[in-house]
Order: sequence, then C-alpha cells, then structure tokens
Amino acid sequence: MKKLIVLLLILVVRFASCKNSEKQIDKIEISKQYFKGLSNSDYSRILSCLTDSIATIEGEYEVAYFKKDYLELLKWDAVFSPNYEILEIEEKDGMVKVKISKMDKRIAFLQEAPFITHQTIKFQKEKIISIETEYLDFKEATWERNKNTLISWIDKNHPELNGFIHDQTESGGIKFLKAITLYKNRE
Repeated sequence: MKKLIVLLLILVVRFASCKNSEKQIDKIEISKQYFKGLSNSDYSRILSCLTDSIATIEGEYEVAYFKKDYLELLKWDAVFSPNYEILEIEEKDGMVKVKISKMDKRIAFLQEAPFITHQTIKFQKEKIISIETEYLDFKEATWERNKNTLISWIDKNHPELNGFIHDQTESGGIKFLKAITLYKNRE
C-alpha cells in the first residue's frame, strides 16, 4: 500500500511539472504568434492571442484598449509594412520577456535604424493582457529632427496632409506614408 501511495505521488509530481512546462511553452508560443501576426498584419492571429482588452505601457504612459480599438492601432501600424524580429525570448515568473527589433517605413525615415526594445508580456488565462515596452536605442535627436523637418515641409508644400503625425488610424497612417513619400521625392 505504501509503495502504491509513493508511486502515485511520484506520478502526480511528474504530471504537475509537465503541465507547468507546457504552460511556459504555450506563453512563448503565444508571444511568437503575436509578433508573427504583427509582421504579417494578420489581425485574426493577433486578436486570438489577446484578452478582451489589452494595456500597453511605454515609460509613464499606460493605455488600455478594447480589442476593436487596438485593431485600429494595428491597422495604422500595418500601413508602414512593419517587420518584427524576435532577438531573444524567455519565460520568467509567468511572463514572457522578449527583445525585439522592429523596422518599418516610418521608423526607417524618422529614426534611420530599427527600434530595439525589451517587451514584457503579461498573461491572463493563456492570453496576453499587457505589453510593457522599454526602448533600448531610441535616437531622440534624429527622430525629432526628421519629424520636424517633415512636418515643416508638409505644412508648406502639402497642407492638406496636416495632422498626419497624430492620427493613429489607418487613414492617418496612409497620410503619414504619403507625406514621407512626397518628402523623399521632392525636387
């Protein structure tokens, strides 16, 4: 009888440890699917990784989105043809820590180099509930110079596009991309 109890305890411990490792793998896989969805503008893949709402945190700024509102931001991002590359990924304390390189047409113009970020992804019931982003290489002087030059040139030469810089909708992204294209193709 004692041998049976010991054997059952060993099986329970092994089963529990396997179940925990599956959850860790799942969180990493969910994170990978999320970034793959971002790179491919695969909205159904992205939204399937999220809870009904998601919080994004960048420094002191935290914004909570319902899925439909987050989808609008994703459509804006997609206009610039983003490429998200996972440089490092690990599960730690129930969260996934990811080092990401992101490049797109907007970042190439304004920063002249990819964004490298650390992102901490938190989960609720195997779905992403928040993403905290820390920029590792933000080139503020370059970004501000290029942004201000673009805005000034657009104000002077294409005032119909004014306001593009703050409009984070798909149509705002299209105006932003048009402004960059017009600026690059100027005389």
